Amino acid sequence: MIEVKDLHFTYPTGLEALRGINLTIDDGEFLAVMGQNGAGKTTLVKHFNGLLKPTKGEVLVDGVSTRDVSVAKLARNIGFVFQNPDHQLFSETVEDEIAFALKNFDFEEAVIKKQVDWALNLLDITQYRKTSPFMLSGGERKRVALASILAWDPKVIILDEPTIGQDYQQKEKLQQFILQLNAQKKTVVVVTHDVEFVAECNPRVILMSQGKILAEGIAENILTNQKLVAQASIVPPQITQIFLELADLGLPTNVIDVHEATKILLGRLRERQ
Repeated sequence: MIEVKDLHFTYPTGLEALRGINLTIDDGEFLAVMGQNGAGKTTLVKHFNGLLKPTKGEVLVDGVSTRDVSVAKLARNIGFVFQNPDHQLFSETVEDEIAFALKNFDFEEAVIKKQVDWALNLLDITQYRKTSPFMLSGGERKRVALASILAWDPKVIILDEPTIGQDYQQKEKLQQFILQLNAQKKTVVVVTHDVEFVAECNPRVILMSQGKILAEGIAENILTNQKLVAQASIVPPQITQIFLELADLGLPTNVIDVHEATKILLGRLRERQ
């Protein structure tokens, strides 16, 4: 469990990025953190693994304050995939990149080889095993960064803008993979602007604005609230926008799922036949 209590954070420049955040993330939960640029999303999640320490308040991971534990120790259970993979990658080959943390955590050689192979296959990057990560595209580097975290099987996985640079097929794979991780009782926290991705996954959402939590709840309730999404400078999912335009026909306006939308529209067509 991650508990955030009256969290404030001010950067050395004087920028107050977080202003009184209170939040609890239960084990096995799937949470999306959303909001406009500068809302404090990445600053917030960097507190979960100790990359940043509170200016005021505290963050507890399984009851232990992040002030009292090193980043290295927190990293064993909390994996963080940065928005920009170049801030994370440094090894000469993809294979070495994935193996690095496993070696650092003293896994046995046989286990390291097995986990590296597993991660390469999982993220569809086996063909780049001996390639420098910096020779790959942005989307491919992002998958290498994700593979390097998943290889050691952390309890909590934080993904900062994971869909950026991914094509439609890779986004679909990523969505299914995240849902699979969550089904396996992993805690997954995603920072994202991608409302369509969130709508398809339908996690719990916290909506941030100006360093505070504006609202929280299931995606269906948050992303279909026109006042809230306007305050947070995000747009509703496309399906929701269509149903909002058709509200005069008596259609519901809290629809974010394509399959649900199809069912509703087919039902109306059958009524008219």
